[in-house]
Amino acid sequence: MFDMRRREFIALLGGAVGTWPLAATGQQAGKVYRIGFLANDPTIPAQPAGQAFLDGLRESGFIEGNNIIIERRFAEGRLDRYADLVAELVQLRVDAIVTSANEATLAAKHASTKIPIVMMNVADPLAQGIVSRLARPGGNVTGLVQDDSAEITAKRMQLLKDAVPRSIRVAVLLNPDLRYGQAQLQQLELAARSLNVTLRRLEMRRANEIESIFAAIGENRPDALFLTNTELIFVNRRLIVELAAKNRLPTVSNLREITEAGGLMSYGSVRSEAFRRAAIYVGKILKGAKPADLPVEQPTKYELVINLKTARLLDLAIPRDLLLVADEVIE
Repeated sequence: MFDMRRREFIALLGGAVGTWPLAATGQQAGKVYRIGFLANDPTIPAQPAGQAFLDGLRESGFIEGNNIIIERRFAEGRLDRYADLVAELVQLRVDAIVTSANEATLAAKHASTKIPIVMMNVADPLAQGIVSRLARPGGNVTGLVQDDSAEITAKRMQLLKDAVPRSIRVAVLLNPDLRYGQAQLQQLELAARSLNVTLRRLEMRRANEIESIFAAIGENRPDALFLTNTELIFVNRRLIVELAAKNRLPTVSNLREITEAGGLMSYGSVRSEAFRRAAIYVGKILKGAKPADLPVEQPTKYELVINLKTARLLDLAIPRDLLLVADEVIE
């Protein structure tokens, strides 16, 4: 009789332990959660970053198609689409919205002050009014920032100068209409002055301007091309690096995906890690945490990626010292 009661007690205890995390965190057993995913590039799900997002959800106990549904929406370089896309997600009454990039986050914040929003790849959310503080955001938005500080921008320019010592005239491809475009340009101007580099602005507001921009470079060709952090550049990265190669322009950017597409080099925070961390934040929110109490995270991992195939096409000899410190070299 004692053994029977002991076994029953252990079975009851085991069942209770299985429910403790759900009760303690506010997650409802058996509920299927629905989250919105608002971004620019429709290829994200097939990228390592997309897999990293699913891995982060899994770490938090959420598996797509099991206890969570992901409603994905992509602007595909058309920033004016964000408002309509986020309106669709609000209409679906999602439990949270994940945003990748500045304009996506601003559109989501404008659309709802109640739905929790987890941002990533956002530059200077304080200056843009997305959050009031990093330590305790205080509203319905939290997440991770894209570190494009003056120090990181200067290092990116220095790495370009190290790889291509002759670079004294550098063109900067940017969208001047974006809220953070001017801030990026000011940081670049400071870095350029310290390296005795002359900058030339190449303004791009729409995808149909890309080919004409490169055609207009003409005889006054710069020595290299600096790609700023904008959705339009990222979603059109293959065309941009292809045209840069035709014009024999080495490129530097903040994202390894641009280097993998044929750019010369990139230096920036690890994008896949940002996606994984964002998913973990989603998990915390679905389990009861409030965005207002979750601090906005700064990147902690950075990587330098160099494309040697592109270097050979451009007849560039990348210094050995630079290759030794690179996190990855694409052969």
